[in-house]
Amino acid sequence: MKPAFFVKEAFRSISRNAIPSFAAMASVLVTVLVLGVFIPVVQATTGAANEVRGRVLVDVYLKKDATKTDVARVQALLGRTDHVGKVQYVSKAQAYASEKKRNPEAYELLGTNPLPDTFRVTPDKPDDVAALRNALTTQAASGGRIPVDGAIDQVKNRKDETNKILTATRVVKLAMGGLAVLLIIASILLISNTIRLSLFSRRREVEVMKLVGATDSFIRWPFVIEGVVLGALGGVLAVLLLGIGKVAFLDPLASDFALIAAPQTIGFALLAIVLLVASVGVSAVGSSLSLRKFLRV
Repeated sequence: MKPAFFVKEAFRSISRNAIPSFAAMASVLVTVLVLGVFIPVVQATTGAANEVRGRVLVDVYLKKDATKTDVARVQALLGRTDHVGKVQYVSKAQAYASEKKRNPEAYELLGTNPLPDTFRVTPDKPDDVAALRNALTTQAASGGRIPVDGAIDQVKNRKDETNKILTATRVVKLAMGGLAVLLIIASILLISNTIRLSLFSRRREVEVMKLVGATDSFIRWPFVIEGVVLGALGGVLAVLLLGIGKVAFLDPLASDFALIAAPQTIGFALLAIVLLVASVGVSAVGSSLSLRKFLRV
């Protein structure tokens, strides 16, 4: 049988069952619209969470009498230590100038500089912050930990702040992942049930075709093509609405609000392709699964 026959039957079925077909297309439209908004939001949220996680630091404070040789030796030590991502050296003079700028009156009264030379070390992975701290210290006989180099006074990882950051970003990622899974499941069920409603109205037609000897594939293809057509129509309309919303609302606001312009998210062209492929694929799968029940005569 020629493909044109199946395509013709699919469009004939759509025209004869306008209301269920419109409901299926509307389901795809709403689902794709939600996905089109949800995907960039998840990416922006994840990007913001990763940016916050990048602020996790281990502070390595040197002793007040540390020399330039000590500074160079500790810097070399950090360069060969596991889990080290980025190292920033802040001299006592730089630290004093920065703090004095923030609170000039308090630092004017001090007279001398009480701040030490400091290395601000960013771990290669935020979750490795504890391992990095342990790599720079050794277990003491008293039960505490002492630095591995005599020029190092203290190694601190801002425990409370680090735990808050890691916990908050972990919750955000888990929440976004859970919402994504729920949305995908809900979308598949919604499309499948809507197409099943359309198929239910033609169950007698399917039974008759089975009784006269039609194969399952012969019966299934028009419905699969119908699902693909409806999915494509819903996907195209959703992409057009998203494009209009982007041009009319987001683009004008991007220049005024850094929160909108800053996140690095998927490009609109690629997003449109992903949404169209998803709408067609889910609709085809949904129609195939929905039809299986009616082929058992």
